Amino acid sequence: MRDTIPHKGWWQLPTGPANTICDIDGVRVGHESVHAEGACTGVTAILPHAGDLYRRPVPAAAAILNGFGKSIGLVQLMELGEIETPILLTNTFSVPACATTLIKRAIGQNPKIGRRSATVNPLVLECNDGQVNDIQALSVTEITAETAIANADGEFNQGTVGAGSGMKTFGFAGGVGSASRQVKLSGDSIYSVGALVLSNFGQQADLRVFGRLFPDTPRADLDDEDMGSIIIVMATDAPMDSRQLGRLSRRSGAALGRLGSYLGHQSGDIALAFSTANVFERDSANTHATLRLCESRMNAFFKAAVEATEEAILNALWHATPMSAYDGSLLPSFRTHLTPKEDTPAMPG
Repeated sequence: MRDTIPHKGWWQLPTGPANTICDIDGVRVGHESVHAEGACTGVTAILPHAGDLYRRPVPAAAAILNGFGKSIGLVQLMELGEIETPILLTNTFSVPACATTLIKRAIGQNPKIGRRSATVNPLVLECNDGQVNDIQALSVTEITAETAIANADGEFNQGTVGAGSGMKTFGFAGGVGSASRQVKLSGDSIYSVGALVLSNFGQQADLRVFGRLFPDTPRADLDDEDMGSIIIVMATDAPMDSRQLGRLSRRSGAALGRLGSYLGHQSGDIALAFSTANVFERDSANTHATLRLCESRMNAFFKAAVEATEEAILNALWHATPMSAYDGSLLPSFRTHLTPKEDTPAMPG
């Protein structure tokens, strides 16, 4: 899990013990991959805590950096400022199957849903893996989604696994990546910010690694358009309200720019953030006493969000393996390309 892209001093903040989103206590991640004839896809599940999220939702917010996407659940999340199901990541055409899974799961835990209590808001986010995966085959099923949730743990693989199986990032095999940062405030208060990305965006000619253009990059695709997407999920144990979490999620756009993205016209770039602090039993009281982070302390968290998101994307590339597409083409490995070759400028680190 600590195997990450080599670097020398590019980032300033310390990582958490695992350098993943699971450094935030209680957060778990699970995958289920579907690798078969023509199928290279899957589901990745993020659980903000181990309890019943419908009964104990977490404060949250989202930022639509570019809205070319087919996710479900974002409207209510942005209106009410909370997440009440696991977060599922998958391919574009598998959103309905994943949403059905979340609805059935919530009903199983709370049989009154939709009859004597409010309906549930399933949260499913997607990227299009159709270049590698035969997306029309609809290979992801409710069982796939259920298994990803059941597999959720504090340790998980990165790269071309789960929802990231068929994703493409800056012309290379991409997928799922994660990283974390610690924020120390005055008085020895230490909080964490973790990021997990489903990375499927960028043109190879635009890629910048540690501030420099990627060496040996073909320039033939300079006129190509960025039609990919990225889903960014951030978690923190800092006591932020929904408005502050919205501010945090918007900072992820700076990480995309550092890597060379310009958030293309057909790119679905969506970021969301949730906090594991201030979680209460739904409808258990008229009011709840909460802590809230001082607004003037937000800068440290903004830096943590940018660093964690940037490294998460690079970790998705670093851990990804070459993937054969259903049409016989091959997405190359970023890690193999990064190995210095004769006459190739060495990368920083």
